[in-house]
Order: sequence, then C-alpha cells, then structure tokens
Amino acid sequence: MKPLIHLQDVKKDYPMGHTTVHALCGVELAMEGGRYYSIVGPSGSGKTTLMHMIGCMDTPTSGEVWLDGQPVHHLDEQGRTAMRARYIGFIFQAFHLNPILTVRENVSIALQFLGAGRREAEVRAEVWLDRVGLSHRLAHYPAELSGGERQRVAIARALVKDPCLVLADEPTGNLDSQTGGEIVALLREVNRRTGATILQVTHDPEIAAISDEIITFKDGRVTGQQASSGRLQR
Repeated sequence: MKPLIHLQDVKKDYPMGHTTVHALCGVELAMEGGRYYSIVGPSGSGKTTLMHMIGCMDTPTSGEVWLDGQPVHHLDEQGRTAMRARYIGFIFQAFHLNPILTVRENVSIALQFLGAGRREAEVRAEVWLDRVGLSHRLAHYPAELSGGERQRVAIARALVKDPCLVLADEPTGNLDSQTGGEIVALLREVNRRTGATILQVTHDPEIAAISDEIITFKDGRVTGQQASSGRLQR
C-alpha cells in the first residue's frame, strides 16, 4: 500500500544575502492515510517549511514530494493550487477568518470557491458547524466569538470540502490550555469519524501525545518517528 505522503531526499535552501539557509536537509518521510501525526521540534528546525512542502505551498530545491501517489514537487503554482483545493484542508494558529463574513459564510465560501452553489455550500457548512458544536452561532461574526469558537469555525472550514489531508499549524497556539485540549480532542474525533489524515505541528508534547505517531524534527531533518499513546496528556 502506497503512503498518502512520501518525501524522498527533500532539500529546501533559501539564499540570504551572501549565505544560504538550509531549511530542509534531505528529508525522508512516509505517512499512511487515515492516521493522526504530530511534528514536534524547536523553533527554526524546519517544521513549517516541511508543512509547506506537504501542503503544496512551496516546491523543494531538490528531492521528491508525493501526495496520494501523485508527484507534486514539479508542479507550478496553478498545479499546486489545484492540489490544495482537491486534497487539503488548512487550520492555522491565527484562524484567518474573514471579519466581515458570518460564521456560516466563512465556512460556505470555501465550497463556493470550488464551484458549489450558494445554497448547497450553506447547507454543507451548517452540517459541519453543527458537528463542531456551533449551530447556534451561524449568523455571528468572528469578533463575537471566543478564541476556541473561532478555531472551531476554522476546523469546519477546513473539513467542509472533505479533504483527505488536514494540515494544522500550531492549532492550539493562541488558546488557553483547556480550550486547546478541547480543540485537539475534536481533531482526534474527526480523524476517527471521517478517516481524514491529520498532520499537526505543535511545540506542546502533551498535545502531541493525542496523535498516533510523533515525528521529531531538528536542524531540517527527521530525527525520530514513533508511536504515541493517542490520548491527551493533561
């Protein structure tokens, strides 16, 4: 069985004046579909750069990146945009909700960008907002929500198009400990219910423990990949 995500000798260099920053240094990584992964490591270790490669937001200097059996390392911007739209949902630390749109509109617009009609998009948005516990907030605006509620909206927006891969970059970084635990517990439930692969970046080892596998990253390299407890350590 082919892995959902496969990186072969992936390197990423960034010219910085007279020097070159080696953000990724020959990364080898394989991840199966349907599992929950956490990437942990110190700041500046290359975790976000790795997420950008997997999320088709950037291309490697050298090496190969495969997603669902398809090579994505050579795609141009249009091709990467198409892959993101088809396969990937994104959850960010800063939520990135549109302040002038309601909760329902923030989620449904993700489907309208893919060509869905307005009513169809709104119905599907309402289904996912109910699943994340926000059916009573459909007509509210982001400024009227708590941080945890805004992150739940972002999760619904990422999942409404039924992606096979969800990338979460520090999804609990702007939340208090209790709310952060609730958010990763929700992601764990989504993973088990839908079979979507979850890949999160986190600095918190207790949050990482909820995943199936923890990938340790340091100095642009994978230094470990091991099974986790699958339970939140609080």
